[in-house]
Amino acid sequence: MLHRGFLRGLRRAALPIALLLAAATAAAPPNPLAAHALAEEPTTRLLVLLRPVTGGAEPVALASARVTRAAELAGVAHAGSRPISAQVHVLHLAHLQSGRDLADTLDALRAQPGVAEVQPDRKKFALAIPNDTDFPNQWFWQSTQVAAVNMESAWDLTTGSTGTVIAVLDTGVRFDHPDLGRASANGRLLAGYDFVGPDPDGGFRTANDGDGWDADPSDPGDWISKTDTTLSTFQKCSTANSSWHGTRTSGLIGALTNNGLGIAGGTWKPWLLPVRVLGKCGGYDSDIQAAMRWAAGLSVAGVPDNKYPAKIENLSLGGTGACDSFYQSAVNDVIAQGTVIVVSAGNDGTAVASPANCQGVVAVAGLRHVGTKVGYSDLGPEITLGAPAGNCGDGYVAGGSCVYSIDTTTNLGTTTPGTNAYTDQVNYNLGTSFSAPIVSAIAGLMHSVNGNLTPAQFVARLQEGAAPYPTVSADATGAQPPMCLDPAVAGAAQNSECICTTAVCGAGMANAPGALKAAARPIAAVAVPTLVSSGSTVTLNAAGSAAACGHTIASYAWSVTAGSAALSATAGATTSLTAPTSGTVTVRLVVTDEAGKSDTADVTVSATGAATSAPSAAGHAACPASINPNPPPPSTPSSTGQTGGGGGGGALSWIEFGLLGALAVGRRALAGGGVRPTAPR
Repeated sequence: MLHRGFLRGLRRAALPIALLLAAATAAAPPNPLAAHALAEEPTTRLLVLLRPVTGGAEPVALASARVTRAAELAGVAHAGSRPISAQVHVLHLAHLQSGRDLADTLDALRAQPGVAEVQPDRKKFALAIPNDTDFPNQWFWQSTQVAAVNMESAWDLTTGSTGTVIAVLDTGVRFDHPDLGRASANGRLLAGYDFVGPDPDGGFRTANDGDGWDADPSDPGDWISKTDTTLSTFQKCSTANSSWHGTRTSGLIGALTNNGLGIAGGTWKPWLLPVRVLGKCGGYDSDIQAAMRWAAGLSVAGVPDNKYPAKIENLSLGGTGACDSFYQSAVNDVIAQGTVIVVSAGNDGTAVASPANCQGVVAVAGLRHVGTKVGYSDLGPEITLGAPAGNCGDGYVAGGSCVYSIDTTTNLGTTTPGTNAYTDQVNYNLGTSFSAPIVSAIAGLMHSVNGNLTPAQFVARLQEGAAPYPTVSADATGAQPPMCLDPAVAGAAQNSECICTTAVCGAGMANAPGALKAAARPIAAVAVPTLVSSGSTVTLNAAGSAAACGHTIASYAWSVTAGSAALSATAGATTSLTAPTSGTVTVRLVVTDEAGKSDTADVTVSATGAATSAPSAAGHAACPASINPNPPPPSTPSSTGQTGGGGGGGALSWIEFGLLGALAVGRRALAGGGVRPTAPR
């Protein structure tokens, strides 16, 4: 089934009399959610997950033949298939199906012995639609508000590395925005790729650029006109202007900083990889999952390999439902590449959206400026942590200023591209779509100080560095808001402000300096023997442990914390003990660097084995190697001296930083005499 309809912001009243009436009474804060699509829609696209074959990897061509054979045996009329990976394929049905017909087709395919799972190729959508302006108003990067991530202090430690690539899977990007720009022209944006494929009828209305997958992820606009809604492709979508959603999320992660105009990005040096997966009225799961794999450096059939694999993927998109086996498979593949996935929680105050509810991702809930859950944010036990999502404050009146907008880069075109600009307090920007890139930016800084972090370690150390949630709302003028509850347990949406708990809002509030402090700790690694028997000597080797960038391991300390055993050594990279005849022994390793920072790993030894959750080796490239996105031709020596930092350069002095803020004051749009959108979205 295809989920339709973007999550739209509320529109301001247009008439002066309406504004006068609104000024007298407070209005409900705007919500970026509009309407959900119906639970099910007709489709001609199915995702098929094959069971693995024995004897090693299966060639894609043979796997494709298995899909065709399964469809024939099931009696399903089809128009071919397309591989996403060796096990995952898109099967194109010969006719539009829904209801009982679709259910029968799914049952018939699932009954085939080589098929593990089948489901409709659904859509996911940008989670919020935003609006326009500059650093002094970027409260979320600062420290004056409870929920702000204090990026200013983090930037004093690092502004990121040109050895880091952050992929933005979204609506594409405006390469001509002067606060972004192409990496080949001293900007931040790598070439990227467009994964928005054809519609079920073979047309390209969703793609809106005249073709399917190609090497141009430019955002042509995603507007929905009244005429569009009469077409089968868009009949479940609401009319709306173009969102420029990918340009907005990209600006938060990496707008050019210290360049005298616009906003500050959360990272100043890492490269942004724009990967277009959403068009008009969303994008298909199969395209998103293929893009996830490609961005992480995995091969995708029919697409040139990504020369700049991302260490972090930002997905500010989602749809209703549980994380299915197809998304979990894509997540697992990406994580296996060493790439961390950051996903927006969703914007309807209910259970966490998919794919934010997949195992292993960083799921980000939305917070108000005072650290409470913003009404529209989804919540639940799948949340990793919370980050600012934008809200208008308790004194908001319809048509007034939205004080706590998440300001970023955008475009003013209502349909096709127009003037490049910024969101601000009048043309505001709200939604968990913008909580995720705040966390992706923090992850980008973390990678620069410790390139050895695995996706699981990113998750753990983001949580370790998080600030605790407040127990009251500083905004409440009367009764305090209720405690946040899991909507799946409560049986109802919780779409108003609530006091966060770790049970449903994650470990705490994203905090940049805290995350960097956690990332800068060393990584304890222990190699354990594969064969253990009662009474045998078990040797534990911690030589694979690694310090963060610019640091070295200074000491290893071993101790027995449970059970009884004698260690051959309590210091040094290795120790050994005799395996017990019964029960278990727990040995603890503490590695410490020259700055006194440490990490711990436990090993459980029994009569039959030795087990640990620590890696056997952490790697030894803690400082990411710089990436040149525009290398000179082999026969042409480089004489420019440029390293492709895209306006980043070294860390700013605080005097320079103050100048950045001063230069930003009073600037709004980049062209057209300060023109801004006439209504927020």
